[in-house]
Amino acid sequence: MPRLTRYFIKTALLYLALALVLGLLLAARAAFDLPAEFAAFSPVFFHVLMVGWAAQLIFGMLFWMLPKYSKEQPRGNEPLAWSAYILINVGLVLRIIGEPMNTVQAEWNLGWLLVVSAVLQLIGGWAFILTAWSRVKER
Repeated sequence: MPRLTRYFIKTALLYLALALVLGLLLAARAAFDLPAEFAAFSPVFFHVLMVGWAAQLIFGMLFWMLPKYSKEQPRGNEPLAWSAYILINVGLVLRIIGEPMNTVQAEWNLGWLLVVSAVLQLIGGWAFILTAWSRVKER
């Protein structure tokens, strides 16, 4: 199993654990009398579950299982795939930090942090698409 695949899958599992905890806390917000501001974690939960868990698990498996690109570069452009991993995760961490802060401290004008987060994830997603595209081919 390629090292990048292991990174994608292990990172996805960590995000799954975080999503499960966030989901439980969001569901039990009233029972634990958590402040109303805790609802700011609702979009974070969604992004951690979909980008952190689902997308990265899929990316890791695709990087491993798609047909070889060539004998010299069996996985295609590996530096581009690594950049996808880094960009997606930096973007997601900025989202995890920025979303609640932007909601709770609106006067800080941290909307730019969410824009940077979205742009990094977008570029990371496109980088992975470019890496995988040439490996999807007929026999």
